[in-house]
Amino acid sequence: MNKAQLIDAIAEKANLTKVDVKKALDAFSSVTSDALKTGDRVAIMGFGSFSVSYRQPRNGRNPKTGAKISIEGKKFVKFKGGNELSEII
Repeated sequence: MNKAQLIDAIAEKANLTKVDVKKALDAFSSVTSDALKTGDRVAIMGFGSFSVSYRQPRNGRNPKTGAKISIEGKKFVKFKGGNELSEII
């Protein structure tokens, strides 16, 4: 499901206009991004939580040449589904 399909589905289910749903979804994305940038965790009860984790630097291998390469550490967003979401799936 892409963003447009998500907007359509939410608008239909919540009986809202697509414009309002798009504004709300954009605001959710912006607020969540800002919170994660500052290291906060975003938890939505029953759905799940978003947090930032750090992947340590490690050694890897170029699959084409087999040469050893160094992979830098980096931050990444982690999502953990809540109990209600897990039960639905």
